[in-house]
Amino acid sequence: MYEVPESAGPSSARPLRADALENRDRILAAARDVFVEQGAGAPLEDISRRAGTGIATLYRRFPDRQALMKAVVLDALQRSGDEARDAVDEESDPFAALVRYMHRALDIRTAAVIPALLEVVPLDDEELRLARDRGARLFDELVDAAHRTGKLHPDVTAADIGILIVRLSRPLPGTFPRELHDRLAHRHLDLVIEGLRAPTDREAAISGPAISLAELQAMTPESRSEAAGDTAPTGSAARSS
Repeated sequence: MYEVPESAGPSSARPLRADALENRDRILAAARDVFVEQGAGAPLEDISRRAGTGIATLYRRFPDRQALMKAVVLDALQRSGDEARDAVDEESDPFAALVRYMHRALDIRTAAVIPALLEVVPLDDEELRLARDRGARLFDELVDAAHRTGKLHPDVTAADIGILIVRLSRPLPGTFPRELHDRLAHRHLDLVIEGLRAPTDREAAISGPAISLAELQAMTPESRSEAAGDTAPTGSAARSS
């Protein structure tokens, strides 16, 4: 295993009971998704409903919207750092560790929720800064280690990869179901990873669903209106049927 030095993160609060911790985790996961979908002004009732808890339970854990938003960002940063640490500990190949981290970053939606809350949650807060700096340091080390193997294209920077993850994490416009969006994000990340490889290290298969142009066009509001009016398909959509 290759070494990435660890540093102390934010101090932990008094541990919660198992049931309280489960409620808190469900609220944070629901809040993350609702804030990504609706923005920072999303109704807290929508969050509690999606979490399967009452609004009173949400307020017991988080006294106001600002406290909840900060907790969501902190949770995302800490999970991101933990995923980087786990990738280092459990993958013998640094490039494989970087690939694993990138896929997990899509799953935990760090690069989607932080941009959604960036204007209302100051990242200069001390606790957030410590978590952010820890994650950034571990990520930089992942990229540096992948470069040392010769498998990562020498021109690729940590910032390049970070921005790519942000782009792939953002919700697609229109009516894409969440499950399809997530699967496509991983497929498109596999495509990107092939571009990140050094020219002599191209080998990975591309995962996830491949959708046709006709299928993509069928997801637009205009296509749904045509279907409702029994409009006959034309062009590539007709040829693919």
